[in-house]
Amino acid sequence: MNSRIVILGAGESGVGAAALARKMGFDVFVSDSSTVRPEYAKILDEHEVEWEEGTHTERKILDAGEVIKSPGIPDTAPIVRKITEKKIRILSEIEFAGRYTDSKMICITGSNGKTTTTMLTHHILTDAGLDAGLAGNVGRSLAWQVAENPHPYYVVELSSFQLDNMYDFRADVAVLLNITPDHLDRYHYSFQEYAGAKFRIVRNQTAADAFIFWNDDPVIKAGIEKFKPGAALYPFAENPGPGVKGYVKDGTVILETLKGTYTMNKNLLSLRGTHNLYNSLASGIAAKVMDIRDEKIRASLSDFCGVEHRLEMVTRVRGVDYVNDSKATNVNSCWYALQSINTPLVLILGGTDKGNDYSEIEALVRKKVRALIFLGADNSRLHAFFDGKAPQIEDARSMEEAVQAAYRLAIKGDTVLLSPCCASFDLFKNYEDRGEQFKACVRNL
Repeated sequence: MNSRIVILGAGESGVGAAALARKMGFDVFVSDSSTVRPEYAKILDEHEVEWEEGTHTERKILDAGEVIKSPGIPDTAPIVRKITEKKIRILSEIEFAGRYTDSKMICITGSNGKTTTTMLTHHILTDAGLDAGLAGNVGRSLAWQVAENPHPYYVVELSSFQLDNMYDFRADVAVLLNITPDHLDRYHYSFQEYAGAKFRIVRNQTAADAFIFWNDDPVIKAGIEKFKPGAALYPFAENPGPGVKGYVKDGTVILETLKGTYTMNKNLLSLRGTHNLYNSLASGIAAKVMDIRDEKIRASLSDFCGVEHRLEMVTRVRGVDYVNDSKATNVNSCWYALQSINTPLVLILGGTDKGNDYSEIEALVRKKVRALIFLGADNSRLHAFFDGKAPQIEDARSMEEAVQAAYRLAIKGDTVLLSPCCASFDLFKNYEDRGEQFKACVRNL
């Protein structure tokens, strides 16, 4: 077998894959069409990895035995098409890392809620004394940890992009929270293709493994019929029902697993809102399946503080609450946010549109939103859908402008909500940068 590994993208996942590939004795070349961040360049140099930035040298890339591709690079990129034409196998960093570890893998995906569920599950495991790494879309890359800082357990947040190029990897515990339209621009605008990518999380699971999923999602139900997971099934729902293993009854959270039945008062859950109930049920079942003691699960579900940029209360100014939900990069995430807030709203929307269908939030916008502020380089699609559906609509070209407009439009008792529905790359580095700018501008009011 050709021992040359080429890695496209020198971000967290690519540099981690390079470190692991070097440790395993491969000839490694890393290519990034953008500028490589200094801290990543330093790691590549320390591992004596040949790398380039600002270009893709085809001669060096197309003689690879395998290519590890950053999840952010689409299959339509010219260099990826040439790799595919040469029939060189393309892997994700997660797939590559999985070859070199026998650690237990708790893997979490879904269109919404996966970061909160991943962080909460990791919180439960580590508080219970397990040595668990945090990987995937959060924490250090899985490959880097396998190479440099191995753990017997990993809690891994997986996007559909990471799942796309996974083949032999197996999740001991797989969690699928929900499937709603997102990233359709990467899936030929096919919702079925996107749903199929999410279901790769159950690939290779056996009867000894666990598959935890939201019982009331019709897309997941259809996927179970189609893909027939081999794992033990643990559906969760807000209410009890046939076969449901995690639910609430008479104010009590009940989790039923082969390791026993767990109960706690619903009011003790630290995370509020229906969507967070689902996240807590999924994390609780995962912990119970991992045989974590009930008192440890109870303590962790009661004291978890939530995730930055996800329905994060920033402050109250002149009787108006400001909430940072910058991580809401799709319409369904915004729907959850709108559903969870019971005051009149000034809603800040906008960014890089990924083929969004805003009809999902139309009823909530008409019912709850006093004013809309469109924050983006091009707000034409937002205007085309929302004009006439909210009492006031304004445009902003910077976060400072958006927050100042919100301050002027909101009245005492309102909530100003940044829940953009869109990616951030038109005006910001990423959703974290967008959220940090929002918080800074609010604190300067």
